[in-house]
Amino acid sequence: MTDLDGLPVLISVRKAAEVLGISRASAYRYAEQGHLPIKRLGGRIYVVRDRLRKLVEEPT
Repeated sequence: MTDLDGLPVLISVRKAAEVLGISRASAYRYAEQGHLPIKRLGGRIYVVRDRLRKLVEEPT
């Protein structure tokens, strides 16, 4: 996984998909289903970097 520290606070769904190693379509699907921490601004969907980090680092 790519280091999240160098990324902006809000990242594109496309970038989040790249970081997670999943397809862009899957990332959008997960975002719409509430599995990715998103923020909507100006009609666009962004993934919240720090919440994504917590999601990835949480033990399952």
